[in-house]
Amino acid sequence: MATSKEMTAGPALPLILKFTLPLLLGNLLQQTYSLVDAAIVGKFLGINALASVGASTSVVFLILGFCNGCCGGFGIPVAQKFGARDYSTMRSYVAVSLKLAAGMSVVIALLTCILCEDILRIMRTPENIFEGAYAYLLVTFIGVPCTFFYNLLSSIIRALGDSKTPFWFLLFAAVLNIILDLFCILVLDWGVAGAAIATVFSQGLSAVLCYIYMYRKFEILQGTPKERRFQSKLAKTLLYIGVPMGLQFSITAIGSIMLQSANNALGTACVAAFTSAMRIKMFFICTFESLGIAMATYSGQNYGAGKPERIWLGIKASALMMIIYAAFTFLLLMVGAKYFALIFVDPSETEILLDTELFLHVSCMFFPMLGLLCILRYTIQGVGFTNLAMFSGVAEMIARILVSLYAVPVFGFIAVCYGDPMAWIAADLFLVPAFIYVYRRLKKQVFTNSQVTQTVA
Repeated sequence: MATSKEMTAGPALPLILKFTLPLLLGNLLQQTYSLVDAAIVGKFLGINALASVGASTSVVFLILGFCNGCCGGFGIPVAQKFGARDYSTMRSYVAVSLKLAAGMSVVIALLTCILCEDILRIMRTPENIFEGAYAYLLVTFIGVPCTFFYNLLSSIIRALGDSKTPFWFLLFAAVLNIILDLFCILVLDWGVAGAAIATVFSQGLSAVLCYIYMYRKFEILQGTPKERRFQSKLAKTLLYIGVPMGLQFSITAIGSIMLQSANNALGTACVAAFTSAMRIKMFFICTFESLGIAMATYSGQNYGAGKPERIWLGIKASALMMIIYAAFTFLLLMVGAKYFALIFVDPSETEILLDTELFLHVSCMFFPMLGLLCILRYTIQGVGFTNLAMFSGVAEMIARILVSLYAVPVFGFIAVCYGDPMAWIAADLFLVPAFIYVYRRLKKQVFTNSQVTQTVA
């Protein structure tokens, strides 16, 4: 029998660290098979094929980021009700979120498939890689329901304090994805579309198995027919929290699309360098994302339990872990960036290798800014202020658009390298005062509730 765990009592640092580690391992696995995707494509299909996959990276983040943001948002009321020990309402939230996911994912898949070609044209995708980029993107969009459901189920399980179970399903998906990658590309000769098919199929099968396991093993989720009905009031709450989180990812991605579009105009070599550098960067920054997700669950449960002081303890503990990791990655990437780049391209591709190394060197200097962003944003989201957190995405978008429009045409690829760091700084300038405002609101709310309780007593 699987167990759910509360994080509303005990020292913050070990609780968050213990919860983060399976998340981190899962994210590393996810990035590993993303790396393997790109490495297999780059090594066996060539630079143009690698650029085809990379040319659509920001668009994939735009759509899948919205889906993943919604899934994370749907998990927040579950975490809050779990922290408050209101298990009946919690089960109703789970049931409603699954129904919403079914409708939303199908609509998103249909719309994006129809607009796929137009999106790539707008992004000025080079003609020599257009066909491969279209095939990769179309398959990815068809598989949106698979991604949506896997992430939603993982979010629900994490909301119950269990970050280990999603890891095991992700491990299964990662191993299956690598095997299918090799089979689809080397045996079936399906090209870049084969890489996308392998990913979608792996996530879909993992989602099905996760759903079966979740309802069989988590007794706390076993509800009555009444709890499984669709309730419009709960749906509105889920959408109120989930959609702003999804939009925050999408707004952030709009800036990334602008940046990638500007980079696409610099030529295939820059696209390939951007692709390999982003894959490597994503691998190393998933620790910050994992800490953020852990803080969303931690803050959600403690908010539900009426313990805002523990949220501040969690901020300090996660910030300490973040700084230590950022220092480690800085040293590692400053020394080893060029060796990581060789995973994707041959040593003869000197221009691509140098550009990849430059991108990583610039990025790792600003990792503490990204770490702070993840911790504060997810904490604010975890206590239900998702609209406020969304505006940090607007700050990121504006920064990337300004770099894309004014810096890249003048300075070239070096400006692309500074696009993300400038966005992280812009978001932090908003998030620091936003968190202070939210934390003061929470303390005032708890104080008011305690006064009312004493008066009634």
